[in-house]
Amino acid sequence: MSKQDGSGRQVTTTPTDDTTASILHVDMDAFFASVELLEHPELRGLPVVVGHRSQRSVVTAATYEARKFGVNSAMPMAVALRRCPQAIVLEPHFERYKHFSSIVMSMFDDITPNVERLGIDEAFLDVSGSRRLLGTTFEIATALRKRVHAETGLRCSVGAAATKFVAKLASSVAKPDGLLIVPRDETVAFLHPRPISALWGVGGRTEEVLRGYGLNTVGDVAHTPLDTLQRAIGPAGGAKILDLAWGRDARVVQTPADEKSVGHEVTFESDVADAERIRRELFRLSDQVARRLRKAGATGRTVVLKLRFGDFQTITRSKTLAEPTDLGRRIFEEVRGVYEASGHTRTPIRLVGVRVEQLTFAGDSLGAVGLWDDDADWREAETTMDALRARFGPGSVTAASLLESSSLPRAPKRGSETVPRSELGPRSELGPRASRSEPALGSE
Repeated sequence: MSKQDGSGRQVTTTPTDDTTASILHVDMDAFFASVELLEHPELRGLPVVVGHRSQRSVVTAATYEARKFGVNSAMPMAVALRRCPQAIVLEPHFERYKHFSSIVMSMFDDITPNVERLGIDEAFLDVSGSRRLLGTTFEIATALRKRVHAETGLRCSVGAAATKFVAKLASSVAKPDGLLIVPRDETVAFLHPRPISALWGVGGRTEEVLRGYGLNTVGDVAHTPLDTLQRAIGPAGGAKILDLAWGRDARVVQTPADEKSVGHEVTFESDVADAERIRRELFRLSDQVARRLRKAGATGRTVVLKLRFGDFQTITRSKTLAEPTDLGRRIFEEVRGVYEASGHTRTPIRLVGVRVEQLTFAGDSLGAVGLWDDDADWREAETTMDALRARFGPGSVTAASLLESSSLPRAPKRGSETVPRSELGPRSELGPRASRSEPALGSE
């Protein structure tokens, strides 16, 4: 995979045989930083960092000029300024980012109804049904990149391939401001020289394990027996990375209509009658649901509580919010209220689940946060955790409330402190009886 500073860039500059490359991954280049530069054109070409200038702040975004000094998003601001003392720090303006995201996403919708938004600044597009009207994949992608720049002043990079995984990898290799098309019959040649970190799902720990087996490139993984990979990283993980190493990815572009809800649930090995334990699970599940919502660029208006008892009787209770949300703390506050009003706080529980319905996605004005955001403090805390997880891995930070042995406070403070996992040592589970936590209903 190309480095974040744009080195190793590879692009397609002339029309190619792209009939098999029908999936586009469009990714805005240094999106937050680029939006800020629209207001400060005199800073173009300079190392610019977006974030709050404080010792406890983290980098929200950085221009490619700053990245060449080793500055990356989710990095502590103090570290960024040590690496690049001449960096210019600009405060973030999230309403601007939402505004430009809405404009860009509407351009995607003009090309195809098959658009899967992955957040505020990227999406998958299936253009297989658009070629007859709009031309080849090369022509569609080139026209889209020109239109984005002409109407917003922003730049985007596009990867095109036969699968979502390869398309996303291609867009990262094409950055910044590039297009890379990988026809199906060139997929293996494109993949195999790349480092194992290019494989979807291979984070720091998994990479370390695989390198311990002498596997350094995607090609190494591709030519390793399945049972060896499964011994190294588990049955599911081994099978997944072997498929990806050969360019096999059955996932299709999923439109908002396909995703009706997002949920997580946990089944206990033994029934749990401790109401505080259930509240802790509700908090954890709400956080997981919120992360998936933010990753999908979605908000939801209805929260749903699911309870299953020892006799397998199952009930659901729901509440519709005044404003849609993608915040774990807000979801928890509401679903906890539903639980406490259910009349089952003393009933032994076999399964508990949290689900959010009535989803709206980036670019849909119905999903916008209201003018007065009562949850602003929580929002800042959770988006900071998102940035840290993106940089250091999904287990790197968690809400302090989930690490305490005592029960959750009755009215948790907004913006609960986060703790780097590296400072905690081995991470304990919420309890020995929580045996399975899994997505419910909606898909990631």
